[in-house]
Amino acid sequence: MLELAAAAREIDLKYLDESGFCAWSELGYTYYPRGEQKRLEQTQRRGRRLSIIGFFQPIISFIYGLVIGGVNRKAYIEMMEQEAADAQKIGRIRVIVQDNGPIHRCLQVQQLWPKWEQMGLYLFFLPKYCSEMNPIELEWQHLKKHELAGKMFDDELELAYAVIDGVQARGEKGNYSTHRVKFNSHDSG
Repeated sequence: MLELAAAAREIDLKYLDESGFCAWSELGYTYYPRGEQKRLEQTQRRGRRLSIIGFFQPIISFIYGLVIGGVNRKAYIEMMEQEAADAQKIGRIRVIVQDNGPIHRCLQVQQLWPKWEQMGLYLFFLPKYCSEMNPIELEWQHLKKHELAGKMFDDELELAYAVIDGVQARGEKGNYSTHRVKFNSHDSG
């Protein structure tokens, strides 16, 4: 039902999720001569996790933000506030489909739901353990397995640039726009 309303441009339908990346990415699948094994020289340090939060609107846009460590409540709220303001500005209902992650349902976020709904932003929670129902999961999979697989990064900055380039490449392949949100480092880091 939501997809039909989105296809008719009656609503904006976006899929939200978070994912993470490490300086040592998985090898990926490949063929090697018999008796040889694929190897990658690892960097001196593993580094900290780089996390991404994204809003995927298939065939239209991918809006995302990057943080060192895990995506926290403040980063999530900042992204949702921007989505609510944009929904209010264009005057069309926006529905965000997401999982039941702790930051999506914490008390501070629940207190913002009425405000967001007044601005035209509504949340739709997927059933538990049904991540396959969220199309953004495929974007994460393609990003990791096609854009970053088999690469090692010296530090978090190099990894961040590779993720940014990978998201851009996915956007070009999928014919949708990409936009990176830069978080206030004092609030969302």
